[in-house]
Amino acid sequence: MRKMTGVVLPGNRTVEFREFEVPEPGQGQVLLKMKASSICGSDIRAIYREHLGKGPEAYQGVIAGHEPSGQVFKVGPAVKRFKEGDRVIVYHISGCGLCHDCRMGYQISCSSKMRAAYGWQRDGGHADYLLAEERDLVHLPEPLTYQDGALCACGFGTCYEALERIKVSGRDRVLIVGLGPVGLAALMLARTMGATRLIGVDVVEQRIRLAEKLALADVVLKADNTTPDKIKDVTDGFGTEASIDCSGSSDGRLLAIQGTRQWGRVVFVGEGGTVSFEPSRDIIHKQISIYGSWVTSVGHLEELVEKLIEWNIHPDLTVTDTFPLENAAQAYQIMDEGGCGKVVITWPD
Repeated sequence: MRKMTGVVLPGNRTVEFREFEVPEPGQGQVLLKMKASSICGSDIRAIYREHLGKGPEAYQGVIAGHEPSGQVFKVGPAVKRFKEGDRVIVYHISGCGLCHDCRMGYQISCSSKMRAAYGWQRDGGHADYLLAEERDLVHLPEPLTYQDGALCACGFGTCYEALERIKVSGRDRVLIVGLGPVGLAALMLARTMGATRLIGVDVVEQRIRLAEKLALADVVLKADNTTPDKIKDVTDGFGTEASIDCSGSSDGRLLAIQGTRQWGRVVFVGEGGTVSFEPSRDIIHKQISIYGSWVTSVGHLEELVEKLIEWNIHPDLTVTDTFPLENAAQAYQIMDEGGCGKVVITWPD
């Protein structure tokens, strides 16, 4: 059997390289040659630093990487749509296909014990090859790059779902709290979906400078106790019609609420942490709606890929660092430091 090297995360801020057999695709499965596999903030929070995840985030010691994009290398029996050579994105949760959420395309919320996320409970993209179910694949058309595809698999898909959930349009000014990779994705998509004014906020200087360099926001602010007033100053005293928290922090979520105008909408996508606010003052009297949004559906991921081509935008604009697989330890370290954009492990075409 052929062998390959894969990345495993022991949970103590280190990377282990282990040898695995290259898998053979079975019924309804495809073997992918990996081309790009990016690192997500949830990998850092719940696997790389320490194995904190429970339930859907319980890491099972598999090959890491839940944002994979690659090329079909071999197909198994009964594969119906994809063929060798096809460029694809992997929707990163494989569900049972039969529960209510799976039937809606939201395998992320699969209620079956069969649910297994790539890079968490089944082998992910940080190896030369990845075994995937055909039903989890989304076609990656030209002119999108493999890095574009990897970023869509989770981060951009998550942002697209959240912005759709709060119906961002040309009627809205939008506040984005947290300017890491997900926040940058939210800025790109909100602008393209018609937002008239974008305000980005973070506490990390490197992220603020990156957002300014990429010119994705109209206003970039460093968060402090004056930030709610500054947001009102640049929105005619009102606040924004829509806000998205990508920070996953208590202060960030509270700021997203406080920066939203009366009758506005807020969506939380940043994982972890807590939030504390005064219901009467902060949401009831202001008639604010708060939404939670977790990843996206296969259908909306396909829709996003189509829209990116129509909009002529590339998620890989947010990539600041790329590494070959053998330098995966450095890739994780840089992502853990928190001052970068997106970090991607890549393979030559």
